Amino acid sequence: MNYKILAISTVIGVGVITVALTATQRQASRHAVERMTSVDVEDPQNEFGFMEARSSSYLPSLSAEREPAPPAERVAAVTVPAPPLALPSGEIPVGLPQIAYVFTYGFRIAGAEIPALQQRHADLCESKGPLVCRIIAMDQDTDAGEYTRGTLQLAVASPQARDFGKRLTSIAEGADGEQVSAAISGEDLSKSIVDTEARLRARILLRDRLMEVLATRRGTVTELVEAERGVAQVNEEIDQARSWLSEMKGRVAFSRLDISYESSVAPTNGFMDPVRGAVGSLGAIFGVLLAVLILFGAVAGPFLAGAFGIRALLRRHAPPQVAEA
Repeated sequence: MNYKILAISTVIGVGVITVALTATQRQASRHAVERMTSVDVEDPQNEFGFMEARSSSYLPSLSAEREPAPPAERVAAVTVPAPPLALPSGEIPVGLPQIAYVFTYGFRIAGAEIPALQQRHADLCESKGPLVCRIIAMDQDTDAGEYTRGTLQLAVASPQARDFGKRLTSIAEGADGEQVSAAISGEDLSKSIVDTEARLRARILLRDRLMEVLATRRGTVTELVEAERGVAQVNEEIDQARSWLSEMKGRVAFSRLDISYESSVAPTNGFMDPVRGAVGSLGAIFGVLLAVLILFGAVAGPFLAGAFGIRALLRRHAPPQVAEA
């Protein structure tokens, strides 16, 4: 009976060992297939990314059935060429120069026609509107005779300044006038504008830092008081820099036009002009003479007084003269 039990136990043990060995072989085969797959299939190094490549159908699912998987096929790595990188050309962008232009025009026309021509030029400016043309100053003067002169100063949008000058010339020629002078001058404000903008940015940054110190109340009372004074001073500098920057940009955006008018008859001297000049100069002549006499008296007076005093003393102490018989 004991032999039977021993035999049955031996058979059961051999069966358990056989089942364990079979399960171990299956597990080892599965791990070998997984290692082969992970080695043979390379992670694609392209713009699709590692996670997208791992989610593709090339890798076997580890959650498949428990049956032995077939031998994995060797899959060649696929390389997607990356697009060429856009490298900078190395060229530094250069801004347009900021130039403030001044156009000067001179017209000669009959004296009686100067006011009308001047008014027509002013009307042309006003018809363009304040965004294109603005009147800055206008005056007119008439001397003796028929000589008349006048000036007109305009601010015209820089892109239209030259065309506007041509229109002024055509209007003057239509009124029997002629252009006698024309000039263009410019001042480059590029460096001044860039420097002012940089200074403005730096001052704004400094103000923000000081305001942060005041908001957090970090520091001693003395430091907080100094910060408040610094904020006031920086705000003043910011306002000044903004004013300068606005003025310079305005000069660049609007060119100045200086227009002069003169009559074709030059002033002549009449018969009484020299007489009036001589009479007018008499007062100056008498004033000069009186100034010379005062200066001479101030300088020579003491010397003359001393000379007369010495002479009087010598006469008083001189011996009396004996009369001849």
